[in-house]
Amino acid sequence: MDLVKKAQIMEADGIRRALTRISHEIIEKNKGIADLALVGIRTRGVPLARRIAEKIKEIEGAEVPVGILDISLYRDDLSAVADQPIVNKTEIPFSVVNKTIVLVDDVIYTGRTVRAALDGIIDLGRPKAIQLAVLVDRGHRELPIRPDFVGKNVPTSKQELISVCLTEIDHEDSIYIMGQVN
Repeated sequence: MDLVKKAQIMEADGIRRALTRISHEIIEKNKGIADLALVGIRTRGVPLARRIAEKIKEIEGAEVPVGILDISLYRDDLSAVADQPIVNKTEIPFSVVNKTIVLVDDVIYTGRTVRAALDGIIDLGRPKAIQLAVLVDRGHRELPIRPDFVGKNVPTSKQELISVCLTEIDHEDSIYIMGQVN
């Protein structure tokens, strides 16, 4: 299936503004940053978590710890993904116990990635709370999972994809709706 860019739905300034808003909402909902930590879901959730942490530092004048979560082994479709899935390292250099953990990802679709991330976090200990921040919510949930913080809601068809490009990985900041060639 060949996919092409159907539309650009966000550019660098839009992404920056969305992350600034999400950062303010995280601070407001949690009444500050005490016992708060961000965990980026590999791959694109990691630079997004780092960017949010930088924004929070600008706003609050204090750093929020950032961890990296690899969910490969927690996926319920692991055998469908690849015969030999590539497993990257989870790097969470702090205890999650009694902390408010904000999971960060680029796109939420079915909710299965988030379910796997919840399992991964719970295996590390019992947080006080787990919240979810996503840059794009495209709908079509298969599980009862809803983000707490959303950069942009983008209604899509199941045949479309959302492609998030980030400078740290893709050398540009933009978000596209991808669709099949007619």
